[in-house]
Amino acid sequence: MIIQRPWWQSRIKLLMQHRPIVWLTGVRRVGKTVLCQSLENVKYFDCELPSVRREMEDPELFLKAHDGMLLALDEIHRLEDPALLLKIAADHFPRIRIIATGSSTLGASSKFRDTLAGRKSELYLTPLCEADSNFPQYNDRTRRFLNGGLPSFYLADLRDERDYSEWMEAFWARDILELFRLERRNSFLKFAELIFAQSSGRFNASSFATSCGVSRTTILNYLSILEATHLVYVVRPYHGGNAKEIVATPCVYGFDTGFVAWAQGLHEIPPKEKGFMWEHLVLNEIAAVTQHKDIMHWRDKQGHEVDFVIEGEGKAPIAIGAKWNADAFDPDGLQAFRKLHPNGVNLVVSANVDNAYTRTVSGLEVSFCSLAYLRQGV
Repeated sequence: MIIQRPWWQSRIKLLMQHRPIVWLTGVRRVGKTVLCQSLENVKYFDCELPSVRREMEDPELFLKAHDGMLLALDEIHRLEDPALLLKIAADHFPRIRIIATGSSTLGASSKFRDTLAGRKSELYLTPLCEADSNFPQYNDRTRRFLNGGLPSFYLADLRDERDYSEWMEAFWARDILELFRLERRNSFLKFAELIFAQSSGRFNASSFATSCGVSRTTILNYLSILEATHLVYVVRPYHGGNAKEIVATPCVYGFDTGFVAWAQGLHEIPPKEKGFMWEHLVLNEIAAVTQHKDIMHWRDKQGHEVDFVIEGEGKAPIAIGAKWNADAFDPDGLQAFRKLHPNGVNLVVSANVDNAYTRTVSGLEVSFCSLAYLRQGV
């Protein structure tokens, strides 16, 4: 079964109205290839094939042969100088539109000496989100928690833990070695697995350095690579300069519930873990809508917390709580946050809310909503 993703198709079309190149990024097997091939009137090229790379050895001739077309260049980092082809296309072939794919942010790899500023838009494809719920099986939350949101993993009738281990090996061999040329494979992969196992926790570089047998500086470099390749969300603290607020320690989330469950050795999701997994799904949804820009969390020195805070340019911060059951919402954290940051929308995203509603809780106006509503609210 192939999962169609029309919401993402529409986003690509919109981006192409403003820039000639769309850089489609996301982790391996998240669905970039299928999404590219699903676009109307697209000419698809798999740059992993030697014959395709030979065809593009002279970028100008290649682009002349496809002038006026929509081209999908999948795994473009396999080219010797991928930025050159894209730059020539943007500067000299105004009728061509290109969607190029890769597993990391464009500027993260030494392969891209030119980041194509002003010529491209970037789109981060998340694991399956609520906008992808137009197929029957998606409504199985337990399956989504345990299998995760990579389409082939989610649809698997039998969950095989070896699939996750093999994915991590491919990630190391195909993304990390090719793009970053790291050494110390075991230390890096151990760090990634520990991040998944401790997902949503506050990040302590020194602790990870001890566990992985590397320096604190190396751990910070590993974290930046995991963030650039979308294996983690680094959710940094929101603060307004008040001495009561935590300002320095980020929370780090694994990119997908399936890999979190795998690293934690879960074979089923017990009731007490559903709220934890739901928090990851809410973050995935926010990342899809905002393209994981400006997603923060808030905590003060008394231990009050708000799961996620979004601050748009010139706008009051949106405070978002993730609750598996809306009836379990505790307003203490939100109250403490609003004493310091009094303006802005308050959202509680819950699995047991179908139709959004607003009520006053401890003097605050709070909107309770579903994941689908969240796409409109942020």
